[in-house]
Amino acid sequence: MPPYRSLREFVAALDAAGELARIPDPLSPHLEIAAVADRMMKAPGGGKALLFEHPAGYDLPVLVNAFGSRRRMALALGDDVEAVAARIRGWLRTGPPQGLRETVDLVRRLPELRGLRPKRVRRGAAPCQEVVHRGEAVDLTRLPVLHCWPDDGGPFVTFPCVFTRDPETGRQNVGMYRLQVFDRATTGMHWHVHKDGSRLYHAYRKAGQPMPVA
Repeated sequence: MPPYRSLREFVAALDAAGELARIPDPLSPHLEIAAVADRMMKAPGGGKALLFEHPAGYDLPVLVNAFGSRRRMALALGDDVEAVAARIRGWLRTGPPQGLRETVDLVRRLPELRGLRPKRVRRGAAPCQEVVHRGEAVDLTRLPVLHCWPDDGGPFVTFPCVFTRDPETGRQNVGMYRLQVFDRATTGMHWHVHKDGSRLYHAYRKAGQPMPVA
């Protein structure tokens, strides 16, 4: 049960719950994996999560459809999806308390927020930094990034969390912008003109500054 300390733990939980199908065959990230995943996602109830254990030509497995059903979302969140949504709606609608009763109710709910603040960890301590490549060691082509559609220009990272920072206010922004992998160290950013990432890019460009992106 959550909180999971790594994706490995969540995959193990999916497996134990009968929500995971393992694919040992060496399917290609070029269209093949996406075609199989598309059929599974359209199955009743969202089908199962798929773990492609040996993508053709790659050493890393590919996990697909991990959050594609209410049951898997509940496993990830540790609670019913609607219950979590109701709590979020409750906090979003919370205004200044009116009277003693509302104040007491608000104080009782405050412990829910203790674990929500961002936590800083020392460099290298996060699970996502178990393996770090820098400089010449960076090679994006080692990742089994999927080429999903025949007319796509190449392999795309479809839902990456792209972190940028406002050059004037320092405020951090995170958005999901498709990244096309061109070569071992180059990607193309697919952000629309009305997105925050695009706005910040033009602010850096106007100032003649390089834009840090993670």
